Amino acid sequence: MDRLIIEGGRRLEGEIRVKGAKNAALPIIAAALLTSEECFLENVPRIEDVKLMTEVLRRLGVSVTWEGDHSLLIRADAVRSFHVDDELATRFRASFLVVGPLLARFGEARAPHPGGCAIGTRPVSVDLKGFQMMDASLQQLNGDYVIQSGRLSGHRMTLDYPSHTGTENLMMAACLASGTTIIENASVEPEVVDLANMLNAMGARISGAGTGIIQIEGVKRLHGVAYHIMPDRLEGGTFALAALITGGKIVLRSRLAQYLGALTSKLLELGAVVNADKDSYAVAAGSGFSAVDIRTFPYPGFPTDLQAPIGSLLTQANGESLIHETMYDDRLAYAQELRKMGAHIRVKGQTAVIQGPTPLKGAPVQALDIRSGAAVVLAGLAAEGTTEIENVRYIDRGYERLDSKLQSLGAAIRRVSAED
Repeated sequence: MDRLIIEGGRRLEGEIRVKGAKNAALPIIAAALLTSEECFLENVPRIEDVKLMTEVLRRLGVSVTWEGDHSLLIRADAVRSFHVDDELATRFRASFLVVGPLLARFGEARAPHPGGCAIGTRPVSVDLKGFQMMDASLQQLNGDYVIQSGRLSGHRMTLDYPSHTGTENLMMAACLASGTTIIENASVEPEVVDLANMLNAMGARISGAGTGIIQIEGVKRLHGVAYHIMPDRLEGGTFALAALITGGKIVLRSRLAQYLGALTSKLLELGAVVNADKDSYAVAAGSGFSAVDIRTFPYPGFPTDLQAPIGSLLTQANGESLIHETMYDDRLAYAQELRKMGAHIRVKGQTAVIQGPTPLKGAPVQALDIRSGAAVVLAGLAAEGTTEIENVRYIDRGYERLDSKLQSLGAAIRRVSAED
């Protein structure tokens, strides 16, 4: 198991080109199961979750080939299994995204309850209820969900909550269903829109993506596609926060500004300098940071996936900041790691109270999940002395070569392998 060693206290400055979005790439890769023709995907992030998803497809019988560093060629013309590998499925939640495409095209799918980051309860009930409303049968066998159907039937459904995974799974399933499916209380996340755009490019008939009501007119078949995946707003936001916590400045060379409205508002309230246009997003530390209150909310609200990273920055803000986590019940656990570094954070229920500014000291800490891993990296960048981070595998699941990218901005960070 690798570790990251950070010598803190260096300002980050420079430019970064943000890679493809993890939360768009995973459903888009799964969507390649909807056709027997080739799908060529560009701007695919080379992260562990993507590697796991490609392996899920390979074990189903799909041909998956990397073409260069960030492009995938996928052809699902020889699918021989409809059973999602148990060991892979328990390692990441997005494994369940292949169920909708398998069910739509082949009428059968079997998968265990998915695993992933331990950030609280993350059910798949939205997906399962939706499949059943589209006339699929559901049973549980030896811990697996076994779902079967003839051709799925379009249906009007209202989701219990705007689950982005549920919305994506049902949208993919509905593409090949008979009739029209209407999904109410759908997720409006930009990554859902990116998936809908890719499906439409394959011949689907989807309208309303990006709103709370999505309509899908089923078609008999989809064809292959070449598609460029959107940039990762969460990676971009993490780099922006990393620059600010070190008193530095950064320019993100990607079309991100349209997705970062909630973050931008909070950064301006903090006292940071933000300059955004169509093709770039630049932030710089001002003369000091002021305390703010954060409440996570589905897009376009403040993203839960940036809650932990901004929590690290708030340890350097003047006054008392509050973070209210409204989406996942275990997402404030990173506070215990920041306290090891001297942060003054109290957690009561779903609220964290952060008193700053607090001098941070390097310490041995660990990544508890993808985004808490980013939070301790940011704290290490700002801390005096050496920070050693374990469980780096979580960070690698969501960030491509985070250590080398931070090095390019001036950070003193290195990776140490288990053998070393």
